[in-house]
Amino acid sequence: MCASGFNQDLRQRQSQSLVLAPQLRQSLKILQVAALDLRSVIQEELESNPTLEDVSSETDSLDAAADSSQDGIDQGADADDGSDASPAPDADGDSDAPESLDFSKEFDVLTKLGDDWRDYMSENAGAQPHTSEDAERRQHFFDSLVSVTSLQEHLLRQAELIDTTPDIIAAIQHLVGGLDERGFLTQTPADAALQAGLPLEATQEAARLITTFEPTGIGAANLAECLVLQLIAAGKGDTLAARIVRDHFDLLTRRRIPDIARKTGVHTDDVQDAIEDIARLDPAPGRKFADDNNRVVIPDVTIEQDGDEWKIHLNNDYIPRLRISNTYKEMIARGSITKQERDYLRERMRSGKFIINSIEQRQQTIERITREILKVQREFFEEGVHKLRPLTMTQIADVVGVHETTVSRAIANKYIRTPHGVFDMKFFFTPGYANATGESVSNKSVKEMLNELITLEDKSRPLSDQELVAKLMAKGIKIARRTVAKYREELGQLPSNLRRDYTG
Repeated sequence: MCASGFNQDLRQRQSQSLVLAPQLRQSLKILQVAALDLRSVIQEELESNPTLEDVSSETDSLDAAADSSQDGIDQGADADDGSDASPAPDADGDSDAPESLDFSKEFDVLTKLGDDWRDYMSENAGAQPHTSEDAERRQHFFDSLVSVTSLQEHLLRQAELIDTTPDIIAAIQHLVGGLDERGFLTQTPADAALQAGLPLEATQEAARLITTFEPTGIGAANLAECLVLQLIAAGKGDTLAARIVRDHFDLLTRRRIPDIARKTGVHTDDVQDAIEDIARLDPAPGRKFADDNNRVVIPDVTIEQDGDEWKIHLNNDYIPRLRISNTYKEMIARGSITKQERDYLRERMRSGKFIINSIEQRQQTIERITREILKVQREFFEEGVHKLRPLTMTQIADVVGVHETTVSRAIANKYIRTPHGVFDMKFFFTPGYANATGESVSNKSVKEMLNELITLEDKSRPLSDQELVAKLMAKGIKIARRTVAKYREELGQLPSNLRRDYTG
């Protein structure tokens, strides 16, 4: 096979693995979700996997619980080797039973397994009963979980149905993770390619594909594009309403109806009718997924100063502690179940062990990435946003020893508590500029300078975009006027003619 054929075949196999491998999908989901959402993922596994136990509510010390969890992992590994018996129970003799589950709906064989379970519990009655207090704590855990679909999850599920290359899938994941609450892109494809270390063609195609997803209008670069996408989807791409949005959006936002009528050559009544059609569109399709508006942000990591040192604290409070059930391992060891039942339990133990390891790997990856962020952005933590340095995912990936897409997934939906407030992890990854002295300055720092210039300007004579360019040049920042205009819009600042205060 020629080299190009081999590469195409490899890409096809990689693309299929992203769609077809359940454990890979689950591992990626565990890596991507926030701490609170991870609890929902774990709940699903607890409900479907009888061999997995949540030991968060046990009264043992955290150290003892950690040791017990590790014992469970080790013994789960022993059960994987295909032998008929598993090792003896944990040293602490714990034989607490998981909550009663109805397995018959999943496999007929589990009906017999349930009988064996009841026989076993009758033989060991009173050994170490599950108290009502334990049950209440466990029920509180389940009741406190709310399984909702975020905008990002909704879009990524649609992405799973696309037959495309791994680079484009990775670019979709990166862009979707950065959508704002309206569902708009917060990066150009060029910026995304630079930040995530992906080919520009992949990020461009990813941005195009996202605009074909539901809800209609999602993934737009701005409000005008969002409205046009909705008009096209409604079969109105060639109407007066679409022309107004495409060609005269600035006049539309100021409701300059006579000017629009003159430029389009139609009557003002027709313009008014078109504006009424536009008003029926959704200016923020992402807000349909309102769960994000009501969700309390829980920092996944805290970085704080202790004397002359900076310390990293991973938030494990919202992640249940899991282990493989000793009871089911004992059932295998006793030899009282059939081979089919034993094979099922071993498969469930392997699945449980995979979940435990995936959670551990998730936390380790977040910690390693955070440590590198602290190294690069130390001046930010000491002094604030104006000291933020340019940083790409490629830089972090090279140091941590993972792929850029792993970094992208690991920082998605994660937050860091800092002395200057709580920040999305993506905040620390930004392209930059070189100032007059050759020092790198992040685009977020440039935006802060720009916002300060506009805030302090003379409102009777506001600064034009070209004048803002000159002001930044005086600070040693070489930047194009169109970039200043883009940053100004992202900051929610109006053009100079609309910022002018005539009351003075």
